[in-house]
Amino acid sequence: MKRSVALSIAVLPLALAACAKTAPGEAPPASPAAEVIGKAVSCLPLTSYSTTRIRDDWTIDFIGGAGSKVWRVTLPQRCAGLKSADSFSFETSLTQLCRNDIIYPIRQYGGQYQRQGACGLSDFVPVKLLDK
Repeated sequence: MKRSVALSIAVLPLALAACAKTAPGEAPPASPAAEVIGKAVSCLPLTSYSTTRIRDDWTIDFIGGAGSKVWRVTLPQRCAGLKSADSFSFETSLTQLCRNDIIYPIRQYGGQYQRQGACGLSDFVPVKLLDK
């Protein structure tokens, strides 16, 4: 009996991992889905976008004026709390935001804004959003 319980406990993490839709450390598919329409770029001029949409803890869409252009960034690592914060800050001395620049989710606590953990960016991929 003890042997079967020990075996069950040992196999449980494997069974749970098999049920996961994505591998550990792998970004889930972002919503809305998007079609890649151009070559990824490592930097995006700050004047190229007017707003951002945080899709999840892995994905940010940088949206140009009137939504005519969208660049999707899929972060190389999950940025814990990004989606729930729904805002982020960054610092740059350049006129562009680049791969490997650092963003910080921003949360409001007691009427004050506080920066959360640092998250690195990746390439900016031009996309066409397939549904909204």
